[in-house]
Amino acid sequence: MHADLINYLTGFVTEERKKRFDEIIQNRTRHVSIALENIFQPHNASAVLRSCDCFGIQDVHIIENENKYTINPDVALGSYKWLTMHKYNKATNNTLACIESLKAKGYAIAVTSPHKDSYTIETVPLNKKLALFFGTEMQGMSDQLEKNAEVFVKIPMMGFTESFNISVAAALSMYTLSNRLRKENINWALSETEKEEIMLQWLRNTIPRSELLEKDFTEKNK
Repeated sequence: MHADLINYLTGFVTEERKKRFDEIIQNRTRHVSIALENIFQPHNASAVLRSCDCFGIQDVHIIENENKYTINPDVALGSYKWLTMHKYNKATNNTLACIESLKAKGYAIAVTSPHKDSYTIETVPLNKKLALFFGTEMQGMSDQLEKNAEVFVKIPMMGFTESFNISVAAALSMYTLSNRLRKENINWALSETEKEEIMLQWLRNTIPRSELLEKDFTEKNK
């Protein structure tokens, strides 16, 4: 059904846009996902979304404990339309809810921290799917996140400053991990089913009033 609907909706976008979608979907991955815990500066979180899109990281997990995430459109530049956003804001412990959800999908829980020396971003194992968590700008990772982390990752630094800005740290991490995925013998690409789901999402976000077209298609194909 997805394939037929995609074929129908594709008729409402330009050939150039269709070609661009086809090119970009080939470089999307879910082997690495990004999770943001309780980020309170919208411009930083929005910059992370922009980097995720640029480096082909499809899934972003937003943990809203004390802070509700809002998109800064001037920074994100529409990148959120091309990503799959997962928000955690309804549980008693949203951090744990996110961790459990990712573990159930086969992800190793990795936390960026300048105080841990287990791995660098160049050496962290990628044989298993990796969910890379970033904590708040001021406080870093929560105790709950540190307790449940399976892997600690640091970005080597050579200056006096203790840590990178979160958006910079995320961009550096994704650049390195994205390059490693494509150089190492890892099955990082999306499945055909995932490609269809994401392609449908992109078409819905691109075509004005796509829900009406979809309703019409459904009625005609009952």
